[in-house]
Amino acid sequence: MKIIDCRGLNCPEPVLRAKAALEQGLTEFVVLVDNQASHDNVLRFARSRECEVTSVQQDTGFEIRLVASGSTVDSEAEFSAADFPCELPVDKKIVYVISADSMGRGSDELGWALLQTYVATIGQLSPLPWRILFYNGGVKLVSTPGKALEALQKLSDQGVEIWSCGTCLEFFHLEKDLQVGQITNMYDILETMATADKLVSPY
Repeated sequence: MKIIDCRGLNCPEPVLRAKAALEQGLTEFVVLVDNQASHDNVLRFARSRECEVTSVQQDTGFEIRLVASGSTVDSEAEFSAADFPCELPVDKKIVYVISADSMGRGSDELGWALLQTYVATIGQLSPLPWRILFYNGGVKLVSTPGKALEALQKLSDQGVEIWSCGTCLEFFHLEKDLQVGQITNMYDILETMATADKLVSPY
């Protein structure tokens, strides 16, 4: 029996390969997929073509067996790949919170240097954060030249959202010095923290 290995492929590719197999005249074959969305779409497609279909879950995903009926193969049958979208798992919303301009206690000068290194190291981790929040003294990092600011600019280019408290920037007279990201408010900061899957802070 022919096995069509679609593990690692995003929708609608598994459906397209199953469709091609039917159009080639295969009457019985197995499709292997490794995610729920592809599994559901292949089953839905098979049933729309009046195939007999069975599915078995395995450690590596799903094994879907299709058996064509006499009326299954119809290359003229209406088909649109857009009908079989794939909702891929979204990475967890990891949020970093920087609320001061120094890391640790004992020496503010040392704490500033440590925080610079801390922020510069974020880009070396995987996955990258969804958003980085800056408030209180933390807003100095988005407005003061240094390796932290350089790292934040790179993170922003990679799609990480950099949000800084507008009231805090005004308090420190830094609103005109913002170098990266966008200004936000306390409501959005609180909502971000409340909906995050994980909060990370150096304090």
